[in-house]
Amino acid sequence: MDISSYLVPGRHVHLSGIGGVSMSPLAQVLHSMGLHVQGSDMNDSPAVAQLRSLGIPVAIGHAAENLGECDFVIRTAAIHDDNPEISGAVTRGIPVFERAQAWGAIMRGYRNALCIAGTHGKTTTTSMATHIFMAAQADPTVMIGGTLALLGSGYRVGHGDTIIAESCEYRNSFLSFFPTVAVILNVEADHLDFFKDLADVERSFRAFASLTPQDGHVVANWDDAGARETLRDFPHPVFRFSLRDPDCEAFAANIVCTNGLPAFDILMHGRHYAHIELQVGGMHNVANALAAAASAYLLGVPGAAVEAGLATFHGAGRRFEHKGTFRGAEVYDDYAHHPGELHALLTMAKALPYRRIVCAFQPHTYTRTKALFDEFVRELKLPDVAILSEIYAAREQNDIGISSADLCREIPGAIYCPTLERVTAALREAARPGDLILTVGAGDIYKAGEKLLKEDAAV
Repeated sequence: MDISSYLVPGRHVHLSGIGGVSMSPLAQVLHSMGLHVQGSDMNDSPAVAQLRSLGIPVAIGHAAENLGECDFVIRTAAIHDDNPEISGAVTRGIPVFERAQAWGAIMRGYRNALCIAGTHGKTTTTSMATHIFMAAQADPTVMIGGTLALLGSGYRVGHGDTIIAESCEYRNSFLSFFPTVAVILNVEADHLDFFKDLADVERSFRAFASLTPQDGHVVANWDDAGARETLRDFPHPVFRFSLRDPDCEAFAANIVCTNGLPAFDILMHGRHYAHIELQVGGMHNVANALAAAASAYLLGVPGAAVEAGLATFHGAGRRFEHKGTFRGAEVYDDYAHHPGELHALLTMAKALPYRRIVCAFQPHTYTRTKALFDEFVRELKLPDVAILSEIYAAREQNDIGISSADLCREIPGAIYCPTLERVTAALREAARPGDLILTVGAGDIYKAGEKLLKEDAAV
């Protein structure tokens, strides 16, 4: 059954989990294509409010009766067959498709499909690429798993011949895509509730790279051991980017940091292509920018557009996002939820001119916390003050019997907070002028920082 025959104006579609980071933009894209879109989500949210403002009805909670008279259903990867809407659709003979299948079908209508994958850095790199292609006036269609200020949302429906899509490996979602340029930022052990181990993750990313046509391109971070292993003996040429190896096709040379912000030259095949002055810190963002620039180069974008696009990039939503000031301390929020992301965030933060780093971290899922326990402990020793919220369950039940309190016991001076209210109280008590306060995690930890700032504004 091909979803393409359903993606036509006038069809009625129900999206289960419509408030999700890539479901919400999908709903808006389908709406703009002339489909009648409705959906449901477990929670009310700003994304749900935005959809309703467009006239898209959203039910809170999942129930078979939410389906109404829809022609087909699209679900997120986190919604399983026993969900009442999915089982209800199957009972009634209503076709059910995965979110990634819908994006894949949309993608086939574009000459260039730039698909950006990796264990972490996807949202930032996709956002950087969007800035570049907008500066090049390429009028791209965009799907990002987060909000980008330039777009005012996580998506854009363009009229050019390029689609730029954040491409997630969870449940092999990105294997439903049709990339002409497949970017691999890094490959690490993650989503171990689905993948067996690192080798299984690597197999998935190799399959993703193999989706590119003969005249397409695979772009890979040659500084990342997982990416190199994934693409070992790959049958097609790989366009390699690196901060270390000048023999790679794309190389970041002459890196200089001023007040934590990097400037550098990009060489393509050893020749100057662009000079970049980033407005976001950290060596990981130099690598992200290099990945976006390499992709743009392969699709014929001039270096001047790369320079102009990256000069205006100040970060994606929930990626080191400045939220406000509390009693002389700056409050930022970040989506980091894997040890590699935590390391990149905290080492970047420590290079900034703050007196102390106060980090409130909310682990995301029990399986990830257990599988990567030692790595989380190591990274959470980096901040001056570590405050740990209880684990955010997301799609899981705590069958493992693990808690953030277990992490706290391994981190000297760490503070365990069973609720977000306790996190806010701990931040209030810890904050000093000159501090950098970070709320970190893929769940709802951002609410603790927002509550802190609201209290301060009310005084």
